Amino acid sequence: MSDFLPLLEATYSRLTKSVRTKKRDYDWRIAQLKALKRLIEENEQKIFDALWKDLRKGPFECQATEQGVVISEINDTLKHLKSWMKPVRVGTPLYNWPGRSLIYREPFGLTLIIGAWNYPFQLTIAPLVGAIAGGNACLIKPPDMTPATSALIAELIPRYIDQDLYAVLEGGRDEVTEILKKKYDLIFFTGGTTVAKVVMTAATPHLTPVILELGGKSPAVILKDADLKTTAKRIAWGKFMNAGQTCIAPDYILAERSIKDELVKEIISCIKEFYGDDVQKSKDYCRIVNDGA
Repeated sequence: MSDFLPLLEATYSRLTKSVRTKKRDYDWRIAQLKALKRLIEENEQKIFDALWKDLRKGPFECQATEQGVVISEINDTLKHLKSWMKPVRVGTPLYNWPGRSLIYREPFGLTLIIGAWNYPFQLTIAPLVGAIAGGNACLIKPPDMTPATSALIAELIPRYIDQDLYAVLEGGRDEVTEILKKKYDLIFFTGGTTVAKVVMTAATPHLTPVILELGGKSPAVILKDADLKTTAKRIAWGKFMNAGQTCIAPDYILAERSIKDELVKEIISCIKEFYGDDVQKSKDYCRIVNDGA
């Protein structure tokens, strides 16, 4: 912690100064987004390796739920950013005629992203796409429960995008506590309700807007006229992808009693189809992040 505090002060000072003085127009934002895309494309294997080390996540699942999601986000943003940045014409009250009214979308300023361990690359980098598109500076805190992915993000970000406006700080609970003592113009947090309350409490004195992406209960309701084979496959995929470590994974099933036994049979069959008779030997089955999860 004694080494972290000076690093935090220097990083925060650099970001706050740059967000006040550095030009962040359309061309600059596009260049940063393209650089972020290159980061992913040029380091695909390193990202695979880090996610395998942290979660034993296979390449297909990595591509489908981590890098691929971010690439899709970047591509969509590159396609639409020019139109998103244009002023929006809105109605003008009668007493302001013959004037006209426009909404100009301005950057928030310095933002904070706190990523989550269950999808450590996607849930840290995807919000960064939005921060860049909005012309914001960003302090990025990757999840400490996935140390290999966190370290890789900290290594790659300064090599590809503007170091004056984007920085990564690693650490656990103590470091996050210190980070949250600073004033930000927007905080984006992904995680559970306990830490979300801490984030909200830290944001309150500054009236900082907060985006919380939290977990919850996700029931699957199955009626007797459902196609049980298709239903079972979708439930098994949704629940066992990422070893169930997904906030929107099916949490419990509400099924009509008359189809219960057949549904259970079909789900078991799908699990074996996906991962074989010995799940421990499957290269496609992810792992729980640690013993405390």
